[in-house]
Amino acid sequence: MDDKKQTVTVEEAASLLGIGRNLAYLLARRGKLPGVIKLGEKRLVVSKSAIEKLLQGKDDETAKH
Repeated sequence: MDDKKQTVTVEEAASLLGIGRNLAYLLARRGKLPGVIKLGEKRLVVSKSAIEKLLQGKDDETAKH
């Protein structure tokens, strides 16, 4: 993965989190995947920093669930 990119695809986020692609898209659509950014009608990307915070246990919103 390119370290200069500030976003990753949903598939890349799934890989980082150790979950499947389908689950990642489901969580993204339900607003449960932190850092999701919708571009246009269909394109979704995920903030790399949001994923890093989640993995470090710093995402307060997800920790509540």
